[in-house]
Amino acid sequence: MKTNTALRLLAGVMDWTDEEAREEFRWMDLMARLKYDGYREFLAGMRFLESLVAWLQQFSQSDRAAAYAFVRKRLVFVSPAERQRLVELLYSTVVWPVLVKSAMQSTSAKSWEVLVNDAARQHMQRDLRSTLFLALSDGARLDAFRHANAGRISNEQVVVTVEPSDDKCNDLLEELRKDVSDPVAVFRRIVLVDDFTASGTSLVRSESGKWKGKLPKFLRAINRVKLASGPFELLVHHLIGTPKARDHLAAAIDGCRASEPNLWAKVENAVVPSFGLLYPETLPLDATTDSDFVALTQAYYDAGIETSHTLKGGVKHLGLGYAGCALPLVLDHNTPNNSVALLWAETEVGKYVGPRQVRPLFRRRQRHS
Repeated sequence: MKTNTALRLLAGVMDWTDEEAREEFRWMDLMARLKYDGYREFLAGMRFLESLVAWLQQFSQSDRAAAYAFVRKRLVFVSPAERQRLVELLYSTVVWPVLVKSAMQSTSAKSWEVLVNDAARQHMQRDLRSTLFLALSDGARLDAFRHANAGRISNEQVVVTVEPSDDKCNDLLEELRKDVSDPVAVFRRIVLVDDFTASGTSLVRSESGKWKGKLPKFLRAINRVKLASGPFELLVHHLIGTPKARDHLAAAIDGCRASEPNLWAKVENAVVPSFGLLYPETLPLDATTDSDFVALTQAYYDAGIETSHTLKGGVKHLGLGYAGCALPLVLDHNTPNNSVALLWAETEVGKYVGPRQVRPLFRRRQRHS
């Protein structure tokens, strides 16, 4: 659909005056070109303006103003360029300070002389090579991280899965030992990287008295292989996070470590998750200041989007998203289910439960069935 046609349809759907239409067209066309059209999960032949028109049509005329106001004033969209920048900052903001601190402790060099002090520089080179990077999801973009650090990070210390096969582990160790000229070398530091967390429960959570999530799963896997046969330092980094996730992770990691010490036997440091971007407390929708759109998340809802997986967030109704996070957030490669359901929810053919059939503004690629 041509842009002008989509904008005319939008004006008709919203019942705007000519003056209102001109003002909104300028903004909407700019944002579509600058950001929203870069969303990867749009259907073939569709971009943001077409999706917006179709999305608004599901609301009654009296509710469309509130729905549009949400898109206009509250929607937060992370573009490919913005996410790429967060990937590129991983080394300088998370890894480099740890390398400097380690060199200072091992050689007594000052922070400003680690690159000119021979002992410190050699320590940092080996220390960096003995650091392994593991992706907790595709969105972590460790492929881009590797490319951004070509010549600094070896291909053989970046793995795009949290559970590498035995053959892969053997290859990683073989290359490490060759590079550091040590036949018994193992990785001394492991960095786990994920793209986004809103609740923190996907990383670690207590479920029916057992600790589950990506972090316990990783620890059980690493205890079975020889990648880090001795004590190692563990870093956990998310490109984007929320205060709710930060607080949950701080408590859950401590709880998991206290109740399952054997699981953490090889981890020698206190694990404090880091974030490339931590959104403010004001990001989630507020029941008072955002009351008009919050009401729509309840009125326009299909319970058919609920699954056994979404129940793990502790909140059955997904109007405000998984775990009730109430986020107005869209990432360029997918929409988190922690965001309000009206952004991503879609009634499946043959699975309508009610009370309303819903269609998404940004289609979500489900990671769990």
